[in-house]
Amino acid sequence: MAQDNKYEVHPIPMSERNMGYWDMFANWFGANANNGTWFIGGIIAACGLWGGFSALVLASVVSYLFLSLIGYEGYQTGLSTTTLSRATFGIRGSIIPSVINLVMFMGWTAVNTFIAATSLSYIFNTFFGWPIFGKPGGTFGLVIGILVMSILHILSVIAGQRSIRIIERVGIILVIIFVIWEAIAVFKDVSLSQLSHWVVPKKDQMPFGAAIDSLAAFNLAWVTSGADFTRFTNKKKVSTSAPFWGALLGAVSFASIGLCTTISIAITSGVYDPNNSDPSTVANKLGLGIIAMIVIVLTSMTANAVNLQAAGSALTNMNHKITLKHSLLIVTIVAMALTFIPLLSGSFLSAFTAFLDYIGMFLGPIISIMLVDYFLLNDRDYNLSSFGDPKGEFWYSHGVNWFAFGLWVLGVLLYLALKNVSIIKNTIGATFIVMGVIAILYYVIGRISERRGN
Repeated sequence: MAQDNKYEVHPIPMSERNMGYWDMFANWFGANANNGTWFIGGIIAACGLWGGFSALVLASVVSYLFLSLIGYEGYQTGLSTTTLSRATFGIRGSIIPSVINLVMFMGWTAVNTFIAATSLSYIFNTFFGWPIFGKPGGTFGLVIGILVMSILHILSVIAGQRSIRIIERVGIILVIIFVIWEAIAVFKDVSLSQLSHWVVPKKDQMPFGAAIDSLAAFNLAWVTSGADFTRFTNKKKVSTSAPFWGALLGAVSFASIGLCTTISIAITSGVYDPNNSDPSTVANKLGLGIIAMIVIVLTSMTANAVNLQAAGSALTNMNHKITLKHSLLIVTIVAMALTFIPLLSGSFLSAFTAFLDYIGMFLGPIISIMLVDYFLLNDRDYNLSSFGDPKGEFWYSHGVNWFAFGLWVLGVLLYLALKNVSIIKNTIGATFIVMGVIAILYYVIGRISERRGN
């Protein structure tokens, strides 16, 4: 086959895969052991303790079942998620899922880095007496913190996959200790009964379906990076079970801590504020000290290891001439630049987080289309040579599958139409409904097209 070098792909051969169960589990637990997960826990506190926890478990279980399925695709093909999207959106059309992943994961890297730098400002205050960020003159410590975190990210990228795995192995142990430590600190001040009976102020209440949509947006982001990691394992169980349990336990444990600490501070202070779920704020208010701040910095590094890998894989799919290591360096530097934006706007962090959540509405239809195409329409059997062949089946019309794009746009519009419908907003949310509708349409129309083609 004459293959255009411009679109060439390089599946990871089984002989070069060495990622085991613990590394994969640690990778995905660490992905959710971060400041963003803590923060989302504080947001869903607006549903109350049990409402927030129920939404958290439901949305996370469903989302990470999808992660397992995408993980299986990576194991079977040796390709990244964005490269796999060529099969559904076309070789050229896959640039859209790639751009979404690129922007989204660089954004989450910036958010995590900013919050970690805030923790560093507390550390600098302890050692050097510099003002804490948020106080007069505190910007200097934050800027130094951003630079320190970015340098650490660059060094880990240069050192390669092995260094990232070491960070994750050490980080996951420290993170688990910190979660237990903070839980003990929380329950010293309030009881489970007090947390359960706390009533959300009426003006701050969040409908259950809205919480599901927020959590789905947060969790589905990881699904679009699943194959980026499972292509490095040669065992099916490692590609499906480890991502599911790692991501699920990481999300539930960390968001639950954010949920409980936010309610705890609301009870003791008399004011509900989701920003109180930020680990730096929590650690400071609970008097956990400098060790806690150091662990928070490490959690940022474990999460950003996944964010940067996903962003780098997306950039490589957009331009195969850029190696993965070079892609990782590029996205790390760009993410560092993005981290400085909050200094230009005091409300940037919340606005940027909302923007990233908003991107979540694009992800649901993409995931549905990819899963139906691989598991149902192609019976888990892709021709790998077609992923880089401009004359092959994945070229469609000038490199784009307009049918898939049309359904994707329909999914986005359907989400916008349904998300504020009262019965949906108060029950299950729009995200998973839209995913189901798009999945059914793609399957039915795909089968009809096959029969006509035959």
